[in-house]
Amino acid sequence: MILPGATLGMLGGGQLGRMFVHAATSMGYRVIVLDPNTASPAGEIAHLHLQANYDDAHSLKALAQECDVITTEFENVPAEVFEHLEENCLVSPSARALALAQDRIKEKRFAQSLSIPPTPFQAVNSEQDIEKAFSEINAPMILKTTRLGYDGKGQAVVKTMQNGMEQWNALGNVECVLEKRITLKSEISVVLARSTAKELSFFPVAENVHRDGILFTSTVPAKVNEKIQSLAKTYAQKIAEELDYYGVLAVEFFIDADDNLFFNEMAPRTHNSGHYTMDACYTSQFEQQVRAICGLPLGNPVAHSAVTMVNVLGDLWDAKGQQPDWPCILNDNIKLHLYGKHEARLGRKMGHFNFLAKQDEDTLMHAMNSFKMLSKE
Repeated sequence: MILPGATLGMLGGGQLGRMFVHAATSMGYRVIVLDPNTASPAGEIAHLHLQANYDDAHSLKALAQECDVITTEFENVPAEVFEHLEENCLVSPSARALALAQDRIKEKRFAQSLSIPPTPFQAVNSEQDIEKAFSEINAPMILKTTRLGYDGKGQAVVKTMQNGMEQWNALGNVECVLEKRITLKSEISVVLARSTAKELSFFPVAENVHRDGILFTSTVPAKVNEKIQSLAKTYAQKIAEELDYYGVLAVEFFIDADDNLFFNEMAPRTHNSGHYTMDACYTSQFEQQVRAICGLPLGNPVAHSAVTMVNVLGDLWDAKGQQPDWPCILNDNIKLHLYGKHEARLGRKMGHFNFLAKQDEDTLMHAMNSFKMLSKE
């Protein structure tokens, strides 16, 4: 076990890192953040902020020497960095898990190897691959870059072969994947934790809604039948065990009109759709991440309240940078979390709020009413 008083390392200085730092320091740990940005939400509250690139040899050496375990808040840290760190200290996630999550094609094939079905897809490295996709998969499809796409970036809906060629050219002819665009009934995510002692726990399955490719709301309990939720948890557990994973892992799934469950993607870290746990569960995903990577007993993941989490984007700030009218929504049911970002931009995640209520209440409706007041829709 890595006990309080030890030093933990965090690669990445965004909001997920910031909330990890809050959780870790409240439990008595020191945290060192490695992030290249001067204005780092996590770095400004950590014990030390190493401002350097993720592959900076000097900083990585210092981090490995000082930290008892090193983790990350996002999956686009080069996997090679974690391979190097693994030689010198404990890391979570493993370089293997990180490498899979960084490549949509490898990730989908990994899921298939575990008999977890993704939506039908075709790897795209040439125009011939696009032709093959249209001969084997019914349009419409979604073209996605294999690497670095998130929050709807690097994606385009394609309905014809010609359109597919044009969109692939627009993305710079980088390696992509074409996947069938199914008729969605709902989207869900499973956030689990697995400790170094192999203890496993699940947070309640969240039902998610996206706007423009960015997560908008997550609601618990999900209005999805228990059989599908159980299958999603089984799939997520398969992934965690096959990777001998420890830490917090999120797995996203699609449910089509016929109640078929499809793997979408995994994130080897805490997740936006798990932010509801900060106020609605006995243990948050961030405290659970600390417990898991330090080998402590996992906390209770049960939700004591119904909840809807709503993302707050920079779109709600006015042209002069004036922040929204927070008091108009801060009633007894709402918990507001802002991320300490100094500049609001369109589509940028600036914070979120959780609307809490009794288990039988419609938190989504109430949360949307609050959002309408905040956004003046």
